Amino acid sequence: MSAAASAVVSRLAGIVGDPHLVANAAGLEAYGIGGMRPSAAVRPGSAEEVSEMLKFAAAEKLGLVPCGARTKLEMGLPPRKYDLAVDISRLDRIIAYDPDDLTLSVEAGIPLHKLSATLAERGQFLPLQVPFFQHATIGGTIASAMDSALRQFYGTARDFILGMEFVTGDGTLAKSGGRVVKNVTGYDLHKLMIGAFGTLGVITKINFRTFPLQRETRAFIASFESASGALDLRGRVSRSPLKPLTMEIFSPGAADVFYSEAAAQVEPGPLAPNILANGKWAFTAGFARTGSVLERCEAEMRAMAEEAGAASVSVLRHDQIAGAFGRKREFVRIVLESSPAATILKAGVLPSRMGEILAEVESAAANESLRSATMARGVGVIYAALLPDALSEAALQRVARAASRIQAACDKAGGQATVPWCPSEWKSALKTWGADRGDLPLMRRLKSAFDPHGILNPGRFVGGL
Repeated sequence: MSAAASAVVSRLAGIVGDPHLVANAAGLEAYGIGGMRPSAAVRPGSAEEVSEMLKFAAAEKLGLVPCGARTKLEMGLPPRKYDLAVDISRLDRIIAYDPDDLTLSVEAGIPLHKLSATLAERGQFLPLQVPFFQHATIGGTIASAMDSALRQFYGTARDFILGMEFVTGDGTLAKSGGRVVKNVTGYDLHKLMIGAFGTLGVITKINFRTFPLQRETRAFIASFESASGALDLRGRVSRSPLKPLTMEIFSPGAADVFYSEAAAQVEPGPLAPNILANGKWAFTAGFARTGSVLERCEAEMRAMAEEAGAASVSVLRHDQIAGAFGRKREFVRIVLESSPAATILKAGVLPSRMGEILAEVESAAANESLRSATMARGVGVIYAALLPDALSEAALQRVARAASRIQAACDKAGGQATVPWCPSEWKSALKTWGADRGDLPLMRRLKSAFDPHGILNPGRFVGGL
């Protein structure tokens, strides 16, 4: 290690303490991104320590990457400069929780499963049912804007985050919003942190509104010969008085994914046989009501499915749902473990244009002889997985052509498609963040204001931010 590097490590150890500094090659492997490793990883124990580290990094012009459980480090582009990993997993406390007021304040490094268990003891929860649930931290989930399986009913995180504390790129401790609804005033600056991939600041604390835990649930699955039937049923449900918690459409290829060995390892809960049939499109919806209301929901769903031309209908009661819901929540993770070169596109379009994109995914994959599996949420968010059998140059070219077609179709439909997950060596050949954005100049100004020295996740976000 050079004298300069030794001085940096010594200064970092002075901030967080020797036990919370990683500088050996073996330990740094866990923080690798696309073959790059930092020179050191630090685990701060407070927002003040985060602030000190960022001030030091800005003064020394060190590129740093905030992280927690490291479940999403391979999302986005490789960093342009990677000197330091800031691991916030020690910031894992519940700061304040008022069940009667339905408010919660937590540090950003708390694991989702730990927080979920604590809230469940009081009959409450956060509707953040996202991939990597058993490992991910709350801060990484918010910074990456991971999509929740409960988005249909509860919306996204920005709908129930009340406030946030974060540290900007120059080490400033910042606060936005409040801890209770009535105190949330002024500019919602914290919402800029949602989905910014840590390029504007390091999140240290988040305030949430919590929700009563749903006690009695039921899932409805209808199979169709084509996507049009499933889309027809989605439209009927959307126009009806029914308010499902979840609503998705799965392509025929999704059945192979959900019944695979990888799926069983990721979500060991059993999946009822034949509820997804290979060769069939599936519409699924989940409901949470009292017993008599659930019976009425089921009757109305059966009638609408019959009108839409469903080939078959299945209903899962409360004790049968866990395995199916878990595999739906973990769709991304299961896909990534199903192929050595799995590539996942995430598209957002108006629900009325979903049919065009689903057709394009199937056509593009078939033309390139690629297996595919698609999950389309009722709100218009589509996850399209391309599953080549090998990690090769030929496979890359086929995936690149299919992905380009899908992204072009999304642009034409007034939406956008990114490539959040693919082999790291393929990122330069794919449009990771989709087509050029008209708001990029504004994003650059925000980046300059929040991170004037350009040290936070440099190069990993849209437009190389």
